[in-house]
Amino acid sequence: MSYSGEIQNPSRGRQMLNKVPEVTIFFWIIKILATTVGETAADFLNYNLNLGLTNTTYIMAILLIITLFFQFKLKMYVPRIYWLAVVLISVVGTLVTDNLVDNFGVALETTTIIFTITMLATFAAWYASEKTLSIHSIYTSKREAFYWLAILFTFALGTAAGDLIAEGLNMGYWKSALMFAVLIGLVAIAHYKLKLNAVLSFWIAYVLTRPFGASLGDFLSQSQKNGGLGLGTVGTSTIFLITILGLVIYLTKTKIDSPSIVEK
Repeated sequence: MSYSGEIQNPSRGRQMLNKVPEVTIFFWIIKILATTVGETAADFLNYNLNLGLTNTTYIMAILLIITLFFQFKLKMYVPRIYWLAVVLISVVGTLVTDNLVDNFGVALETTTIIFTITMLATFAAWYASEKTLSIHSIYTSKREAFYWLAILFTFALGTAAGDLIAEGLNMGYWKSALMFAVLIGLVAIAHYKLKLNAVLSFWIAYVLTRPFGASLGDFLSQSQKNGGLGLGTVGTSTIFLITILGLVIYLTKTKIDSPSIVEK
């Protein structure tokens, strides 16, 4: 789902080229793959390697902070750094929800509400400060900070909502994935046919791809007795990470998703 949004004058902050790629089919493919890895990789590190939820969270959070440090230092979109940050923030977003549910006993219904509110509050603060939520306008450090914070909450919300529907409501993994896929399709139809606002369409689709990817990851990795295909977290994570790597190499070479230069 591609779109163009109106660019407003940026507020104060270090200015640069747009730091987010053009929204092409490759954007959505890698994003969905990254959300699936976020689910399976978190489970792999937590259970298969016996790191435990707390240690896994610390390790992945440190890796994310280091990656975002380099991401913020850049003055333009660099595929390998940007998509590494997306993969890591997907894992961390998953772990944030898992910690609340497993370590603190917070119900999935509550976490879904909490992250809905925090995500909307982030968007409200972002818009109040910058007068736009368009990802075509991420060319100051301040806007980039809002962007990554919003991304974190979309992943945390998607994890909570996906688990609530698939497990809490006993819908099952493949049915949940199908439901979210249909919802994403409806958003695309609303955008292209009914002219739903481009920025609103993007963010709704972005939120929905998280529970879709999580449900897909669980369906592929979980055992057959638990309603999955039994590929395991190792197999699923490996396949998806290799695919992401191949696509990122392709984008790096072709630059077909490089954002247009923004006039400031």
